[in-house]
Amino acid sequence: MDGKGHLKMNSSSSKSDEQIMRDEEIDNESESDNLDDSIKNRHQKRRCYHRHTPFQIQEMEAFFKECPHPDNKQRNELSRGLGMEPQQVKFWFQNKRTQLKTQHERQDNAILRAENEKLGAANAKYKEALNNPLCPACGGPTVIREMSLEEHQLRLENAKLKLEIDRISETASKYVGKPLTSSMTTHSTPCFSDITPSIFKNKVCGAIDSVNNIPQTNNADERPVVLELAIAAMDELIRMAQLGEPLWLPNTGCNSASLLNEDEYFRVFSRAFGPKQNGFKSEASRESVVIMSHANDLVEILMDVNQWSNVFSAVVSRVTNVQVILSGVGGNYDGALQMMNVEFQVPSPLVQTRESYFLRYCKEHMDGMWVVVDVSLEPTHTPMVRCRKRPSGCVIQKMQNGYLKVTWVEHVEVEDKGVNNIYKPLVNSGLAFGAKRWVAILQGQVNYIASANALTNNLNNIEAGRKSMLKLAQRMMKSFCFGVTASSANTWMNFSKNGADEVKIMTRKNMDDPSKPFGTHLSVATSFWLPVPPKRVFDSVLDAESDILFNGVEINEIAHIASSKKAGNRVSFYESSPQKTTILQESRTDPTGSYIVYAPIEMLAMKVVMGGGDPYQIPLLPSGFAILPDGPTGNQGITKSNEVDSGGTLLTVAFQVLVDSATNAEVSEGSIAAVKELITCTVDKIKKALINKS
Repeated sequence: MDGKGHLKMNSSSSKSDEQIMRDEEIDNESESDNLDDSIKNRHQKRRCYHRHTPFQIQEMEAFFKECPHPDNKQRNELSRGLGMEPQQVKFWFQNKRTQLKTQHERQDNAILRAENEKLGAANAKYKEALNNPLCPACGGPTVIREMSLEEHQLRLENAKLKLEIDRISETASKYVGKPLTSSMTTHSTPCFSDITPSIFKNKVCGAIDSVNNIPQTNNADERPVVLELAIAAMDELIRMAQLGEPLWLPNTGCNSASLLNEDEYFRVFSRAFGPKQNGFKSEASRESVVIMSHANDLVEILMDVNQWSNVFSAVVSRVTNVQVILSGVGGNYDGALQMMNVEFQVPSPLVQTRESYFLRYCKEHMDGMWVVVDVSLEPTHTPMVRCRKRPSGCVIQKMQNGYLKVTWVEHVEVEDKGVNNIYKPLVNSGLAFGAKRWVAILQGQVNYIASANALTNNLNNIEAGRKSMLKLAQRMMKSFCFGVTASSANTWMNFSKNGADEVKIMTRKNMDDPSKPFGTHLSVATSFWLPVPPKRVFDSVLDAESDILFNGVEINEIAHIASSKKAGNRVSFYESSPQKTTILQESRTDPTGSYIVYAPIEMLAMKVVMGGGDPYQIPLLPSGFAILPDGPTGNQGITKSNEVDSGGTLLTVAFQVLVDSATNAEVSEGSIAAVKELITCTVDKIKKALINKS
């Protein structure tokens, strides 16, 4: 019975297991059916998915280029126009942005992988070089640990210089027709024994001389050559601005600019820009001044050719053939490189102008220091110029008090001819073309700009009228200086000699220049020496201006502007009685020269200028006086205002008159006689007022 009962229990248990298995199969079938239903539903959904048409994709691609992140309004408008849901448009733009991001990452990874491989190769090369050290210059084996640090540095510097010389020589050989090689390549002595501060200049002088023969060019392949010349010139200029004695010697005369020790120059710089030209004399000077201005403003004056020629009109006669090789970077003149042909002048018909063809290069260095350098090129398409510029220019440095220190170096070689005897002391002293002259004019221009921004005049504080008046006066001064010099554009004829005074005359015809009256002009000028200090001549002419300048005609001042804080520097409008003629006059003085220039102007034109109108279309025919020192006079001749009050004066008197409004009119003998009488009478009055009283 126990056995039966046992059998019954096993049977009951077996049944339960079978039931359980059937239930699990039923559940599995049910789950399988549910899974099949889910897959079927998913396939149905996929079959209902609507792909975008080519037109929709094209429109969204075009919109993506303009706006990769559209807002809700843009998405709604785009979906309506394309027949899509806004959500579809949104997802498409998200996917497109993700796709582009992935592409960019792949490109960046490829670039980084290439750079990594390149760096790895370079690293392996350096490791190999360290394991087998050789001297790069002489090729001999060396062990750095057995070499002094100084010797190792000399070897590295020597190798660097050799590569630099070979590179310049290879480039320069294109312009001389044969290769130029470095003498270092065949040097038999140890490579470090020739390292001196001037070794690079010694080896590269031939290459630089050949670069000097490059004509004006638009060929991009020649830009590295002229840029190489400009960089070498800038390096020399900076060193010349910083070095003291024995390179620069103090000048004991009134011209405080330092003078160059020529022997020391060629020793230090080793004829980097060639030897001294035969038949030429060397003129070099250096001058420093502290100016309250912005460095960018000074750089703008020096690199903008129009501004430069206007500001330095007393020295710059004409600028032609300007070619911009490099325009600079960063929106300024950093790295700008120009070629130009310039005539430099002294405001007198007795001194020939100096023509120079040169590069001008501008660069900003550390701590905001700007350098502007000029260096001559020798043009092959024109005759040899009479003035060769070695590295010249200025270094502009910021000071802690907000001021700027400007150091100017002027270094030229010129033919020793074309200068009248009475002007030779002035030219030889550097007061005509030297560094002191350039610095004095630049400092005067800074004062001029400050005056233009100040509120001190009789023009009812009309800002535009003040500026127009100053611009018109600046143009008048430039026209006078150019019209009185012995420029190649001026053809002076000897008119007569009145004792020691040589009078010159010239006729011009103006047919198309609106800045001057149309018609036939007659110009007459003379230069002579006075045994009176320049300051006294300037003050006396101003004090007696009604009698000397306007032949006794009564004049009344209408308005004026003080162009600097120095007494006598001003721009004025006058009205004469009884003719009611309006006259524009400017008087300007600095330690190196003074000017009194005036021109008749129509009343209507004067009102236009005083109202802020355009001053460039008003015709002017200026006359006046150029007052220069006769040379160095010694420090005792300098006043507290830095003006020369001793020595003599070189005075130029010039008049320009309109003979006839017709350009084909001939100048009559009566007109010539009248002009001769005018200048003779004026000179007599000046001598009587100054010499007789002294």
